[in-house]
Amino acid sequence: MTIIREMEFMDISIEKLKNLINKLGESKILVIGDLALDEMVYGDTERISREAPVLILQHTHTKHILGGASNAAHNVSSINGGKVSVIGVIGDDYQANDLKNAFAEAGIDCSSLVTDKERKTITKTRISGSCSHSITQQIVRIDRQTNAPISKETEKILIDKIEKLIPDFDAVILSDYHIGTLSDNIIKCVTESAKKYSKKVVVDAQRDLNRYKGVYSMTPNFPDTQKYVGYPLKTKDDFIRAGYSLMDQTGAECILITCGSEGMVVIEKGGKYTHIPVFNKSKVFDVTGAGDTVTATYTLALAAGAEPVYAAILGNIAAGIVIKQFGCAVTTCEEILSAMPEVIELDT
Repeated sequence: MTIIREMEFMDISIEKLKNLINKLGESKILVIGDLALDEMVYGDTERISREAPVLILQHTHTKHILGGASNAAHNVSSINGGKVSVIGVIGDDYQANDLKNAFAEAGIDCSSLVTDKERKTITKTRISGSCSHSITQQIVRIDRQTNAPISKETEKILIDKIEKLIPDFDAVILSDYHIGTLSDNIIKCVTESAKKYSKKVVVDAQRDLNRYKGVYSMTPNFPDTQKYVGYPLKTKDDFIRAGYSLMDQTGAECILITCGSEGMVVIEKGGKYTHIPVFNKSKVFDVTGAGDTVTATYTLALAAGAEPVYAAILGNIAAGIVIKQFGCAVTTCEEILSAMPEVIELDT
């Protein structure tokens, strides 16, 4: 049964998709990258300060959300019931404890975090205020992070942990927000260890895509892919050319390019091109973190034995769920299964 008219080269089985959804919870995933904490500070607008022309907020509450590579891990945990661990760097600061607590609350194993006293725990603090009869509005964002590459000492500790842990997992996500964690040596360690133990590595990065040699797949978005290859992606041939360029440079087996409201494109070796449309455009509230949702679901499906196109479809369904919510949201196997009717409707 063909359920997606825009698909090319193959038919998609609804039963196969359902079976894969039921297997998403079986795989263990290791997430390595720039682990971050989103600190949301809320208050009620009281008055203008006498000290400076700024608002005074009466603090109401603070919320901690997993961001950066941490959000990819949170998405995995929500889908597979906590079969996920993270490797990354934190500072010797109070934000590190907040991040650890957020991991624990999300059911994520963070026992392999490395503390570097010379670095800050990556934290994005957003301060928002509201007046009566008005919506809450973000006023300012404060970023705490160390942009310099990690030290050789920290790198060595991370490599030792990676080499020990990879055999215990079914797949690895490299989540690079370009804040210094994923050095060339870290990437090389991951790909060589993954190859040794036959594990798939999926990369989510915004630039320098040719650094990730030896990975199984990549999930760049449309603007980043277009910027990287240096020419506009307008036609099927453009996408195939870009996909083949990335596969040639990295040795990847397939490339998943996310295209926002235009869906996704999967390019595989052998000239296989598949466009996957967005399944539900009617309720889009916030696309924040949707890329992490795609990467998490896509990786879980690949680890469960899915073909790249099937894995991408499941990632697309999952993203369609989280964009209906505000902020970095996550989904579950049950919600993905419940969303299947939206996919089937494309064939009616």
